[in-house]
Amino acid sequence: MGDLVGVGKVGELADGAMKQVVARGKDILLARVGDKYYVADNVCPHMGGNLTLGKLEGTVVTCPRHFSRFDLIDGRVIRWTNWSGIALAFGKMLRSPRPLRVYKLTIQGDNLMAEV
Repeated sequence: MGDLVGVGKVGELADGAMKQVVARGKDILLARVGDKYYVADNVCPHMGGNLTLGKLEGTVVTCPRHFSRFDLIDGRVIRWTNWSGIALAFGKMLRSPRPLRVYKLTIQGDNLMAEV
């Protein structure tokens, strides 16, 4: 179990927005979808892309580097890359699919607190 650390305030992000936060020396992604907030590593586990520069569709974030997709609810891999055929097989041999690390979020007053 990690320590709770502030990553933002309720209402500071628009619905469908993401922002990069540094918490306990970690590069963290904070996202808002509807009235829910999600916290995950901001570094793509595929090839290290900055996820906050990617696209958010619902709870699915797409990395801008190789278009890997992850669900912010549980970190599961939706798509490892947008490659196909031999390139995809080779890419999976070099770096097998790994989920995105997500963090538990708690709201205390108007503070968004992540367990990092």
